[in-house]
Formats: sequence, structure tokens, C-alpha cells
Amino acid sequence: MKEMIGLIGVFSYLSLLTIGGGMAAFPEMKTMTVDIFHWLTKEQLVHLYSIGQMAPGPNMMMIAGIGEWVAGPAGAIAVTLAFFLPSGLLTLWVGRMWEKLTDWPWRASIQRALSVVSIGLLLGGVISIGKVVIVGWHSIAIATLVFGVLMATSMNPLPLMFASAVAGMLFFR
Repeated sequence: MKEMIGLIGVFSYLSLLTIGGGMAAFPEMKTMTVDIFHWLTKEQLVHLYSIGQMAPGPNMMMIAGIGEWVAGPAGAIAVTLAFFLPSGLLTLWVGRMWEKLTDWPWRASIQRALSVVSIGLLLGGVISIGKVVIVGWHSIAIATLVFGVLMATSMNPLPLMFASAVAGMLFFR
């Protein structure tokens, strides 16, 4: 029961950090789940996140895997509700308020500022994952190649993820 209360508290808190999407909460998720509560190792967290990226639906459904890992099926349900309910309700409320403020002169400025904040939070998540997975010249080469292809084309990232997984199996046995 103690773990369940901890899970609900942590993921309710993380829910409110997802302004830029799930990746925005990743650095704090790593701190809470790996460094403070020791529910996972950093490698396990990155693996769960990677699976969440490949699975259909919201990529942050990977949090259910954390809940299941720590407290079984009840933990998966509790974590999912704790993570999606607060931000969902906040979004509903802010969305309704935002519609009432269509003529407000500050609206466009706030939207531009939140875009920058969102990018910063996403970058923080990318750096946090990069610190775990970039461990040598092979991983630097894979990351650079994938980044280059994604920047130069409008290719679906799924084939690149598959190719990276194959390359990882070959280089990191």
C-alpha cells in the first residue's frame, strides 16, 4: 500500500509537468522513479519509454508498465489514472477558459511563450535520455544518423527505430 501511495503521488505530480508532452516530464520521471524511489534502473526506464514510443496510442502509456512493475496490475491502473486525470482535467478547464479569452490582447503572447517553454522541456527530456543511451561511438553514430535523416526528410521514424534496434543488437551484444 505504501508503494501505491508513492506511485499515485509521483505520477500525479508528473502529470502537471507534461506541458510540452510526455517527453517534458521524462527528466523528472527519471529522478523520481530511478534516483529517489529506486523503482527502476535508468536503463529499464529508457527501455519502457522506447516501448511506449513504438506502441500505438499515447506514448506515455509506458507509465502503466512502471506501475505494473512496482505494484502489479492495480499499480498500472493507479498510475495511469494518476498521470492522465490531473492534466486532463486541467486541460479541460484551461481550454474552456482560453475560449472565453479570444479577444484578450495577451493571448497570442502567452501562446508564443508556451511554445518556447514546450521546446525547452522537450529538449530537457532528450538530453536526459541521451545521457543514458549514448555510451560510445556506436551510439553517437546511430543517433547522429537518425537525427540527420529525420531533419533532411519527412520519413516516418518507425523504420529508423527498427534499424536502430538492429544496429544496437549488432554493436551492443
